[in-house]
Amino acid sequence: MLTVETRQAVHPEHARGMDTAELRRHFLASEMFRPGEIRLIYTHYDRFTMGGAVPAGAPLVLDVVAETRTPNFLDRRELGVVNVGATGTVSAGGETWTLARGDVLYLGMGSGPVTFAGEGRFYLVSAPAHRNFPSRLVRLSESKEVKLGAAETSNKRTINQFIHPLVMESCQLVLGYTTLEDGSVWNTMPAHVHDRRMEAYLYFGMTPEARVLHLMGEPQETRHLFIANEEGALSPPWSVHAGAGIGGYTFIWAMAGDNVDYTDMEFIQPKDLR
Repeated sequence: MLTVETRQAVHPEHARGMDTAELRRHFLASEMFRPGEIRLIYTHYDRFTMGGAVPAGAPLVLDVVAETRTPNFLDRRELGVVNVGATGTVSAGGETWTLARGDVLYLGMGSGPVTFAGEGRFYLVSAPAHRNFPSRLVRLSESKEVKLGAAETSNKRTINQFIHPLVMESCQLVLGYTTLEDGSVWNTMPAHVHDRRMEAYLYFGMTPEARVLHLMGEPQETRHLFIANEEGALSPPWSVHAGAGIGGYTFIWAMAGDNVDYTDMEFIQPKDLR
């Protein structure tokens, strides 16, 4: 029921010499959504963990994860849950929340075992926490909406902030998602880096044949991953992150690190990318 993969941190000088297979092995997050399973990727980037839970008709329980060496996974962690499938439920600490597609649930440190049920496909992100904040379900209508980009630059998009200082408190987890408007393909351009925080992406809402060209790497040593629906990318603090897709898509961004300041970033102009 539970599978955990550990990813070590990669030095940027190491990444410069990686071929395609090695880049994908270290930075691509795939096969997270398998029916009847919870599948996690435990990373050494700020101990950030990402993964998926697909109940597929039978409840799944996230409880003990040996990699954390705590009695329960959430004893010293907080958790964000995004439903990218049909309606499902999440239960923890004696409460049950119903999540429609696109809803986001925050579970604070010490919430105990978490049960996933129903027809949902739950994307999970977690980071270490130093104190408990109240658990909260944030629906799309309750998120902070930001409009960015323009049709002329092919990056007209809507950002919805959920686990974010403008919406609710958390320890270090920040999460939201970005949806491209018809005719726009670039999800973030100019690209940026933030040395104080790592970031992870999950792309969803894509057709089976569609792909996103995800840019990563140092600004003057860029690399790329071709990413399919319900696959993600790990972005170290030294790496840019931007992408362009074939057809419509949405991507979930989640961050952990020194602060929760969404605007703490250094933009890299296209003319300075290599």
